[in-house]
Amino acid sequence: MSQVPSDLLYTKDHEWLLVHEDGTATVGITDYAQESLGDITFVEFPEVGAEFSAEDTFGVVESVKAASDLYMPVAAEVLEVNEAVDSAPELVNQDPFGEGWILKVRIKDSSELDGLMKAEDYSAII
Repeated sequence: MSQVPSDLLYTKDHEWLLVHEDGTATVGITDYAQESLGDITFVEFPEVGAEFSAEDTFGVVESVKAASDLYMPVAAEVLEVNEAVDSAPELVNQDPFGEGWILKVRIKDSSELDGLMKAEDYSAII
């Protein structure tokens, strides 16, 4: 069974969001998503400084089986991309909630966090 850490928020599209106290957040894909995709071979990142609305496509994860769009959980500005994943995309498979994070963002409207799922709700859909 897939891991679903309780301290994260989730989207129906299998992204996770770790909210930090300074109004920033870390974004990645869930354990369920990486398992479904199989061996990840490439992650397409947005530019640092790019701004997105909630549910906008911000990148792509490619695996041996499929390519899957990545969707921004909330309106945000990209602060950092995970360079380690750029050179070693398998980190997303090995540690999707840790070393395999994808973006760090600044949240534009914290009220949008209310639209995301808590761990127990996400567990119910997977």
